[in-house]
Amino acid sequence: MPSARSIRIPLVILALIVAAGGAYYWKTQSANPSQEKYKTQAVDRGDIVQSISANGTLSPVVLVNVGTQVSGTVKKLNADFNSRVKEGQILAELDPALFEAQLKQDQANVANAEAGLTLARAKEVRARALQQKGFISQDGVDQARQQLESGLAQLKLTQAQLARSRTNLNYSVIRSPISGVVVARSIDVGQTVAASFQTPTLFQIAGDLKQMQIETSVAEADIGNLGIGLPVHFSVDAFSDRQFEGRVKQVRLNPTVQQNVVTYNVVVAVDNPDEVLLPGMTAHVQIIVSRHENALRVPNAALRFKPLKEEGGETAAKNNNRKDKGRGGATVYRLERGEPKPVRIKAGISDGSYTEVLGDDIKLGEPLIVREIGAKKEKGPGFGLRMM
Repeated sequence: MPSARSIRIPLVILALIVAAGGAYYWKTQSANPSQEKYKTQAVDRGDIVQSISANGTLSPVVLVNVGTQVSGTVKKLNADFNSRVKEGQILAELDPALFEAQLKQDQANVANAEAGLTLARAKEVRARALQQKGFISQDGVDQARQQLESGLAQLKLTQAQLARSRTNLNYSVIRSPISGVVVARSIDVGQTVAASFQTPTLFQIAGDLKQMQIETSVAEADIGNLGIGLPVHFSVDAFSDRQFEGRVKQVRLNPTVQQNVVTYNVVVAVDNPDEVLLPGMTAHVQIIVSRHENALRVPNAALRFKPLKEEGGETAAKNNNRKDKGRGGATVYRLERGEPKPVRIKAGISDGSYTEVLGDDIKLGEPLIVREIGAKKEKGPGFGLRMM
C-alpha cells in the first residue's frame, strides 16, 4: 500500500497549481477593469452623407400611345419593335376599301347638291322676274328663295360629309406623332382593330431614350428634406457594379395612401447617353440630402449606449437620444477614472453609422463608450477540488 507521504505530495502540488491559476485570473481581471467592462471607440473625422433610400422604375420622359380613330383591318406594317421613327412616318396602314367607297359616295352627293343648287338659283331668278311683271305673287318668290337656301344648306352638308370621309381615309394610315423609338407593338397584319368605344393602342413610342426618368415613392417623414436639383445616385440589377447619377426633377403634390402610409411621387431626371438603361428597369435610389466632408463624428452606437446600472438601460438611451436629436442634441458617455460620465453634444447630420458633432464638447481622438461588456463576465470560471 502507498504511504501517507506519497499521497500528500501530489495533493500539495495540485493545490499549488490551483492557487497559481486563481491568482493569475484575479490579477488579469483587476489589471484594467474599465477596459474589460466597456468597449470604446474614438471620435474621428470623416465624410458624412445623409441620404434617403428608395426604389423606383425607369421610364422614358416622353412615352406616347399611338392609336387609331377608325376601325379596319391591318393591311401593312411599316414599323416593328425597336424601330427608330421620325415624326409623320407611316407606321401601319388599314384596308382603305370601305373608306374609298364612302369617299366616292360623298363626292357624288356633293355633285348632286351642286346641281340642285344651280336649279334652285335659276328658279329664284325667274320667280323674281315674273313677280316684277305681275305674273306670280310674292308667295311664289318666297318659295323659290326657300328652295335656294335649302339647296345651299344641302351642299354644305354633303361637303362636310365629304371632308369627314377624306379624314377617315387619312386616318386609315397610322403615322408617328413624334420622333423616337417603338418600344411596343400590339397589332399584326390581318388583325381587325375596332375604335367603337375607345381608341385602341397600336404602338408605344418613346421620345428619346437618352433622356430617362425614375418615378419613386418617398415617405412623408422624409419628403421635407427633399428639394429640386438634389443629386441622386442609383444602381440597377443589370449593371450591379456600376453607379449612375441623376437629379431630383419634381416632387409631385398628389399623395398616395396605402394602409394609412402616405408617400409622395418623386421624379428623378437621368441622362442616358449610351442608352444602356432601358424602360422598366428597377432602380435602387439614394437621394443625397446633405454631405459634410471631414466632419467631426461619433459612432451611432455611442449615442445608443446607456450604462445598464442606470434605470431603463439602452432602451431609455434610444428614446432619450431620439428626443434629444429632435432638438439637435444627444448624450454620449466617456470613461473617467474607470466610470462612464455623460457628455451632452450637439448633433448634426447622420448617415446611419456616424453622426456629426457640432461644437467643442468632445475632442478628436477621445474614446467614447459604445457597449458594456463587463456584465457578461461577472461570473468567472470556478475552480473546485473534489477530494476522494
